[in-house]
Amino acid sequence: MVERLSNPVRVPGVDLTELLNTRTWRAFDVDDAGRVLAGWDDSGSVQLVEIAVDGTTTTLTALPGSCAGRYLPGERCVVVQHDDDGNERAQLSLLYPDDGAELTPLVHDADYIHSLAGVLPGRVVYRTNRGNGIDFDVVLRSVSTGVEEVLYDGGGNVSSVAVSPNSRYTVVALVGAQPVSTQLLLVDALAVTVDTHLVELTGADEHAGYENIHWLPDSSGFVVTSNRERDMAALARYDISSAELSWLVTDDAHELTGWLSPDGNTLLVERNNEGWSELALHDGHTGDYLTEVALPTPGVVTSPYPDPRFSPDSATVAMSLTAPGVPGDVLLLDAASGRTRALTDSALRGRVPVPQVHRIPAADGEQIPCYSYAPSAETALAGSSVTIVHCGPESQSRPVFSPVIAALTAAGHTVVVPNVRGSAGYGKRWVSLDDVRLRLDSVADLAALHDWLPTLGCDPARAALWGGSYGGYMVLAGCAFQPERWKAGVDIVGMSSLVTFLENTSPYRRAAREREYGTLEHDRNFLELASPLNRIGDVRAALLVIHGANDPRVPLSEAEQLHAALTARGVDCELLVYADEGHGLAKRVNRLDAYPRAVGFLAKHLS
Repeated sequence: MVERLSNPVRVPGVDLTELLNTRTWRAFDVDDAGRVLAGWDDSGSVQLVEIAVDGTTTTLTALPGSCAGRYLPGERCVVVQHDDDGNERAQLSLLYPDDGAELTPLVHDADYIHSLAGVLPGRVVYRTNRGNGIDFDVVLRSVSTGVEEVLYDGGGNVSSVAVSPNSRYTVVALVGAQPVSTQLLLVDALAVTVDTHLVELTGADEHAGYENIHWLPDSSGFVVTSNRERDMAALARYDISSAELSWLVTDDAHELTGWLSPDGNTLLVERNNEGWSELALHDGHTGDYLTEVALPTPGVVTSPYPDPRFSPDSATVAMSLTAPGVPGDVLLLDAASGRTRALTDSALRGRVPVPQVHRIPAADGEQIPCYSYAPSAETALAGSSVTIVHCGPESQSRPVFSPVIAALTAAGHTVVVPNVRGSAGYGKRWVSLDDVRLRLDSVADLAALHDWLPTLGCDPARAALWGGSYGGYMVLAGCAFQPERWKAGVDIVGMSSLVTFLENTSPYRRAAREREYGTLEHDRNFLELASPLNRIGDVRAALLVIHGANDPRVPLSEAEQLHAALTARGVDCELLVYADEGHGLAKRVNRLDAYPRAVGFLAKHLS
């Protein structure tokens, strides 16, 4: 395990400690009284804080690790989801804000996952793998009596759940057989036969996603974000009686998603425009445009932070905002007027560069979406570059605040942030271009990006890669398959072998990951071919490898076997392992140790 440095590594011109110490806010929920349940990482990990109508704040939790929560409708009660040092085995507790900050256990079993899937008056809905450790059941639990009802136990990986207002229907979204796809099932509590109790609304093999399910107030159907028979995701209504999907709001040039108010009258729609969030209010019944929602600054209101949340009375929406110069704030939207007001202020005005948007030509004629951040200082690192690849792979780099990007540009690097093929946000075709045996086409995009670097004034001989999780795999793959191009790399919780990763990842995740990467049974030879560990003899780049000891997704063994193989060959490879982390660095104390080392590592090898 790593021994934290008493004095952090310092890079001339960069106050990374100050950047990493920047506090961030996020919005989890809002009640009818206008109180906002927020997350605030002042302690070093995300804890729950309540923001009153007058702006005063009350700290609700002081747990060792990060947590999240929801208000229980109609009660002064918060349902808290928390885990142990990033092991992702979520547990549920209750907290009564007016009676102190003591947690009361609700659903606890440290060997399994119990993640919050929804809240209803007096009840919580959660998903759990306590049956066999792999498949997820959906359970409805009474808060007052503890009585539980299993809503679904038909197997599979449940990605989301939505219970109708009349409690008759439950929509269960399962991870589908196709990459980046989901299957919708409808559970009817009043059905009299087995065939009508559980109905497939969509096929298991359908190549389409279904997300953000919001029931109509009369329980006759629901609004859903989907790319069914479309390239760009849009908003549709599903009618239970006719079993038909009809489109409400579409945009053939941009991905859309949305959130329906509980009264069904208002639809908040996000348009993903080159990663920026553009918001508007629409009529919840017709989909007609009502008004634009102006944000305090251009930014992102969804990932990496929680989705916007309507209050139970549909009057307000609590949402998070992050942007290149805004680490994370809480906004409150008035659903009648479309006006927003900021409840917090984290802006670092004028200190973080705004990215430029590019389309980079790939070898096969595709165009790779990409951001570039210009260096903010003339240093010995002028002309060097760091390419940062997002996690996922079905994720999207967006113009959010990143202390790492700010630090690297302050040190003098040009930072390039691509959305290589396989990334979300640009339609179903683009996100599908790296599926299974197309994996190395995504890696080839890194070569195209490297060839393009001179157009930014960068020296191709001083180029590095940085990435976490799947981005970590891309760092290793770039260094293994394109050794002449990359001088150094920072790999955070990345996979060194797709084979050993799939063999050793948590069982509940294996099936979901195999649909994206290929199966051990049918695609093992290709998985071996695409694994950086099997090209370890070609790696020349110096590598810094960072991992959490409790990682349930990408086991620590992925980092250990890489480090052993490179060290045996005399390649510069440093391994940092944090005992109290999981899949990434959730605690500020560890980021304060690891990231300055990483920035110093790149300064050493790229200057």
